[in-house]
Amino acid sequence: MLSFDCTEVAFRGKSDAELGRAVLLFRLLSNPFLVKVGSTLTSFLLGLGFPIKGLIKRTIFQQFVGGETRDSSMEKIIWLAERGVGSILDYSVEGKKDDQGFEGTALEIIECIATAAKSSSMPFAVFKVSGLATEDVLTRQSVHADDNDPEWLNLKERFRRILTEASRKRVPIMIDAEESWLQTAIDRLAEEAFVEFNTDGPLVYTTLQLYRKDRLEYLKYLWQKAENQGFYPGVKLVRGAYMEKERRRSVEKSYPDPILISKADTDRDFNSALDFVVEHIHLGAIVLGTHNEESCLKLVERMQQFDLSPSDPRIYFSQLLGMSDHISFNLAQSGYNVAKYVPYGPVNELLPYLQRRATENTSVQGQTGRELGLLYAEFKRRKSLKKA
Repeated sequence: MLSFDCTEVAFRGKSDAELGRAVLLFRLLSNPFLVKVGSTLTSFLLGLGFPIKGLIKRTIFQQFVGGETRDSSMEKIIWLAERGVGSILDYSVEGKKDDQGFEGTALEIIECIATAAKSSSMPFAVFKVSGLATEDVLTRQSVHADDNDPEWLNLKERFRRILTEASRKRVPIMIDAEESWLQTAIDRLAEEAFVEFNTDGPLVYTTLQLYRKDRLEYLKYLWQKAENQGFYPGVKLVRGAYMEKERRRSVEKSYPDPILISKADTDRDFNSALDFVVEHIHLGAIVLGTHNEESCLKLVERMQQFDLSPSDPRIYFSQLLGMSDHISFNLAQSGYNVAKYVPYGPVNELLPYLQRRATENTSVQGQTGRELGLLYAEFKRRKSLKKA
């Protein structure tokens, strides 16, 4: 019986000193006040040019980031591969504002595809559409589609160039989900990509945030469209990452809140989506992007129920680097397909990503406590072995 409580598997390859650093970091992240003040102060000090990059690199950066470049991330990618876990290189730099920046991001994503094509331990590439154009373009196109918009045409050219390269090198590629006021345009791009690139199998994956009220029905719509038009959709299922922004904007703009009322409602839709895809897996593929143990066990149970092999290439589990190693490594130990997101980029440009990881660990009920409990249990296990 699969269990996520085996700390020997979860922390195999981690020294006592590395475990100690993780304990200290997660204890700090368990304090919402310290996270809030620390995030603000870090941004301020970096803006003034204070030499604190070294401190950041030794703490939160080391826990949650592969490195500053693709090459420097390879050490962690190899380390994960040795433990049966794949990697998804994620160029996590945000905030580009002009064509030069957008083109640089597109070229970096294409390099990630080339890197993944050379390694059996890198099963996917990934990107955010907002890295290829301004959010204004996506907002406009989400309200009213205009195929004559020059900025939209530039975005589509970069988007298609990336997917063409993924297709040429046969590297499955995931499109990350974003805020609801950008997502309609992203959905349109993804559906067009399915029709063009997914006729022989799921190459392009879109991401569904199941805390949205409309996403379960949208998933079913995608599968129906796939059956009618002859393509194979790939989906990554996540709960969602922008709840506070979504609710704040819906109040400011006076439109209905797109987010489900409670976490229980989100869990219900997430698990219903999981059930639906497994029941219709002959038409597509799924990446389960979650740190929720119950949902991971549910997928395992459903795979067993439908007599699907743990190594079925249409089904992957995914977590973020530095989080929920007890899920990732215990799944991999049992033969399931697992891939960790491995973000990379310069320290100062990854600050927004790192701040989200800090906030996520603080706000997700029980997340940090569970991480700490497992770390303490592993220390206890190792201590008892030394005494024996």
